[in-house]
Amino acid sequence: MAQRGGHSGMDEDDVRVRAGRGSRPRTRRRPAHSEAIEAFVTAVDRGRYRCVIGGQVVTAMKARELGKGNIVVGDTVSLAGDISGAPGTLARVVRIEPRRTVLRRSPDDTDPIERAIVANADQLVIVCALADPPPRLRLIDRFLVAAYDAGLDPVLCLTKADLAGPELILPVYAPLGVRYVVLGRPLSQEMLADLRGVLAGKLSVLVGHSGVGKSTLVNTLIPDADRAVGAVNVVTGRGRHTSSSAVALALPGGGWLIDTPGLRSFGLGHMSPERVVRAFGDLAEGAERCPPGCDHLGPDCALDGWVAAEGADAGPLTARLDSLRRLLRSKEGPDGEEHEQDGYPP
Repeated sequence: MAQRGGHSGMDEDDVRVRAGRGSRPRTRRRPAHSEAIEAFVTAVDRGRYRCVIGGQVVTAMKARELGKGNIVVGDTVSLAGDISGAPGTLARVVRIEPRRTVLRRSPDDTDPIERAIVANADQLVIVCALADPPPRLRLIDRFLVAAYDAGLDPVLCLTKADLAGPELILPVYAPLGVRYVVLGRPLSQEMLADLRGVLAGKLSVLVGHSGVGKSTLVNTLIPDADRAVGAVNVVTGRGRHTSSSAVALALPGGGWLIDTPGLRSFGLGHMSPERVVRAFGDLAEGAERCPPGCDHLGPDCALDGWVAAEGADAGPLTARLDSLRRLLRSKEGPDGEEHEQDGYPP
């Protein structure tokens, strides 16, 4: 007969004890993911990342252990989980490889927070129409500042040469030694030959103001761009961009073209004058003589005297100094405003 009180014949081995929350020591070790597969990020859309492994397209999400670090187009990442690319499958981004270059911008010139928008690019192709819409040299200057700061080679792509010539624009940027191509319509294969040579084998970022013909250029260079971009829901109808994110497209013959939406502004609020000046290595010696905190625009700047003392070499340096100050002044005032007194063509 079972007893209702006292001992029932059970000992401590018969009693189940639930482990407390702190009974298992925590560890800082993270999964090694030694078998993760390296991939290239070609698009970012609302927390989903389109990645390419060889010729296979895989959709992925960021693993929780990565925290809040941003993943951008151009990143090289490592994927774990289902990397089959089959519909409905989702891999995990478990690692972001170190970036060679980072193109950054701020929301506007009053916001010092910088945001990475493209990683690992080789060059920045700045598309500017020679007419319809008129050239916006202040915006070009902002792109140049960003390119120099990121360590990218800038390329100036002047479109709509059938409407106006480049004679007033090219001398403005000649002192900077910026590589350029001039394109007119129709965009025949012969017309595009120089640009294809510039892009071949490179990871290039395409930027420009709305209406400069950038979408037409992309669709001509990459005939299946509409289909490739539409696969990640960042393009709707006839290839027009409606997303604020960039998209990487494979170029026929090798290389990648990272297309960005038409931009009305490019904030440089995150950049100090020192970061701009660092892009001008030939003026670095003179800048070292400037007083602390010099903005290189006022009367206390030592660059004028240093350039004048160079004698026979002062001519090219004067042009470079003028270009530097134009870039610094580009942070002042609204984008797109052209001023003849700033050295821009009327």
